Amino acid sequence: MSNQKKILVVDDEEDIQKLLKIRLEQESFAVITAGDGEAGIKAAELEMPDLIILDIMMPKMDGYTCLKEIRKIQKIKDTPILMLSGKEEEKVRDLFAFQKISGYMEKPFELDDLVSKIKEILKI
Repeated sequence: MSNQKKILVVDDEEDIQKLLKIRLEQESFAVITAGDGEAGIKAAELEMPDLIILDIMMPKMDGYTCLKEIRKIQKIKDTPILMLSGKEEEKVRDLFAFQKISGYMEKPFELDDLVSKIKEILKI
């Protein structure tokens, strides 16, 4: 059994998906991607990731709705979630304060900072 941590990246921007996949795989993470909230929920249920990176602004289902839905699903409800936002939003700070998310980062972000935040959340 591999000890490799699995990360699900849910973002509608393919460039960000690819960039994060490449960078996180360099850090020996297994990376799954999804292009919207609905696909993200399905992937989370199927793959049982150790961490979900969730963009807020997405078509079909935004990050807030996706987060709410994930928290309702018993087997993934406690999965750490790191939210990404184009701007700091009060709503994100509230989610962080109420421990519904493990952290957030504003876009654009430095990849090294993101990797550090992921390692901090996963305690590795």
